[in-house]
Amino acid sequence: MNGTSSPAAERRGPLLLGVRHHGPGSARAVRAALDAARPAAVLIEGPPEGDALLPLAADPGMRPPVALLAHAADDPGRAAFWPLAAFSPEWVAIRWAQEQEVPVPVRFIDLPAAHSLAAETDTEADPDAAGSVRPDPLAVLAETAGYDDPERWWEDVVEHRGAVREDPLAVFEVLGEAMGALRQAYGDGDHARDLVREAYMRQRMRAARREFGDAYAVVCGAWHVPALRAKTTAAADKALLTGLPKVKVETTWVPWTHRRLARAGGYGAGITSPGWYAHLFAARDRPVERWLTKVAGLLREEDRQVSPAHVIEAVRLAGTLAAVRGRPVAGLTETLEAVRAVMCDGSDIPLALVEDRLVVGDVLGEVPDGAPVVPLQRDLTRQQRSLRLKAEAQERELELDLRKDTDAAKSLLLHRLRLLGIGWGTPAASRGSTGTFRETWRLRWEPELSVRVAEAGIWGTTVEAAASAKAEADAAGAAELGEVTALAERCLLAGLSEALPAVLRALADRAALDTDVAGLAKALPALARSLRYGDVRGTDASALRTVAGGLAERICVALPPACAAGLDADAAAELRGHVDGVHGAIGLLEADGLRERWSAVLRALAGRDTVPGVIRGRAARLLLDDGRLPAQETARLMGLALSPAAAPADAAGWIDGFAGGGGTLLVHDERLLGLIDAWLTGVPEQVFTDVLPLLRRTFGAYEAGVKRSLGELVRRGPSAKPAPSRAPEGFAPTLDPTRANAVLPVLRLLLTPA
Repeated sequence: MNGTSSPAAERRGPLLLGVRHHGPGSARAVRAALDAARPAAVLIEGPPEGDALLPLAADPGMRPPVALLAHAADDPGRAAFWPLAAFSPEWVAIRWAQEQEVPVPVRFIDLPAAHSLAAETDTEADPDAAGSVRPDPLAVLAETAGYDDPERWWEDVVEHRGAVREDPLAVFEVLGEAMGALRQAYGDGDHARDLVREAYMRQRMRAARREFGDAYAVVCGAWHVPALRAKTTAAADKALLTGLPKVKVETTWVPWTHRRLARAGGYGAGITSPGWYAHLFAARDRPVERWLTKVAGLLREEDRQVSPAHVIEAVRLAGTLAAVRGRPVAGLTETLEAVRAVMCDGSDIPLALVEDRLVVGDVLGEVPDGAPVVPLQRDLTRQQRSLRLKAEAQERELELDLRKDTDAAKSLLLHRLRLLGIGWGTPAASRGSTGTFRETWRLRWEPELSVRVAEAGIWGTTVEAAASAKAEADAAGAAELGEVTALAERCLLAGLSEALPAVLRALADRAALDTDVAGLAKALPALARSLRYGDVRGTDASALRTVAGGLAERICVALPPACAAGLDADAAAELRGHVDGVHGAIGLLEADGLRERWSAVLRALAGRDTVPGVIRGRAARLLLDDGRLPAQETARLMGLALSPAAAPADAAGWIDGFAGGGGTLLVHDERLLGLIDAWLTGVPEQVFTDVLPLLRRTFGAYEAGVKRSLGELVRRGPSAKPAPSRAPEGFAPTLDPTRANAVLPVLRLLLTPA
């Protein structure tokens, strides 16, 4: 240290550096203070179980943001994170100690995770739990200084200080005094666990004093500095720590993201603008100019016209706003307002993109291969590399063609991870194709997925083995038939041939015992889809086809009596949905005579008066769409359902079942439309309001063009539109089979998979 005298230089005791977690100004001040004081050791707020992992921070493969992950060895779901960014004071202190010519010992001194994770409830284990609310020190200090925004106060006082003053320790002395006044006013801030943590920190400081004297530094949250300075006895601290519950824990480094830094973590601290803070830490000069240049680059990538002149004008406007508001330098508020006015033409839409991509950001850290992981994580990492499927924090879409080996392997991996509860990918609707050989996924890696991987490690050491074991366990513990059928579908999608026999045995057993027709009907569509997926993936699903065929036969027998069993409106609507599902599923099955058998069931439902109107109407519509019900018979059934003798509510249900889901049929068949119109105009006024909600739901779901066409037809009336005596211009009176068949070769070429 230099020979100049200063209050900080004359301090007694260890160097206490109270910081704001994830504060770039604090990070710069910590480095300057350590350079000036040259301590013999550095103690950092964090779990001591992470000491063994600290050497990995110097590995070239370590790239923040990262986090220390600690979880209970017997329950990986009970976990906590201690995130660190490149601009976190704790990370800067760790790297400073490791970069010295003679490396300086660096240790964590917070309460061990073994005690924190052993707490009986999440509120006790998690320092950020909603039930534990401490006063925000920055908010109190900002309000005292006349600021209404703590972030703006912090920027003005710390982030915009520029170069560190001659005495790099002065800021810590002042901040420590301010926190001391707050602790006198608020005590522990209704956060009793802090007293235990601070007792443990003081014990570790006593151990460091015996080893290094007072030549050590402590980097911790500024809130804790007054408690660490307080004169307490070792016996009093030991009493606070006696009897704490304990659990065996495992620790490792995991990648973190800037987006997750925006939430409170293991330090109980979150920041709203991690991307902005990362920029302030990295930009040594002209931060506003460099930031607005980044913004311009982003907007140009989105095809917005942004020139260097826009950047110059935005810099001027931001500086003017800062001067008017009495700020030393333009902050995030001023720069965003300048961006909105100059680069976004006053629109909040492109500004939202800037806030999402730059103010927060999707930076994902990296950890070296030497970091300890469960075997399942190691296998997952190997497959990610071999398939070139990189984990990224920013959401992206992945289109897969299952006819390609690499894409098929990616699909299997993503489906297996979903079965294990590791939601890296979410299936999405494919664009441009509905074939089973295409899949679309939305991928986004969240840091919490590292915990899910650790939890799933109990099922096996590889992704395939773990997914198979979990599928078998889920099949054995399933409470409903629908759960097993959904599981069978997921096994086929995931290519789990070893688990499929056990799942099918459970499926056959459940299907044999289940007598609930709704449960059977709910299960069949998943089985039909499974057969379809099995075909495209080349999976042997003969046993599944047998189960599905038997299930369909039982539904055909049990459905008519179930529909005539005095159902209320809600039960009838639910069963109508099951009828739709079974109809679609039977269309996918290839069992002999099954479709004819199902058509007979629909005929029975359509013509039976005891069946609710919504189911009768739906059965008639399905038969008509399949060409199994003549138009005359359809008109007859509609006339019976809408006759004056029919109850208005039942008639409205018939219309909902028949016409729901699309009104194109009514546009092209005025006879059916006329029957509905005649019934509707004849409904008594006193019951019209009762059936109106159902009718609004039915016709309100139609597309705008269909509703407009129906309205025009009803307005003109049937007599206003005479039947055409000849074909419209450009059309022949009848279909020409020869010309129509000419398109078939082209259709086969388009629809047949390569």
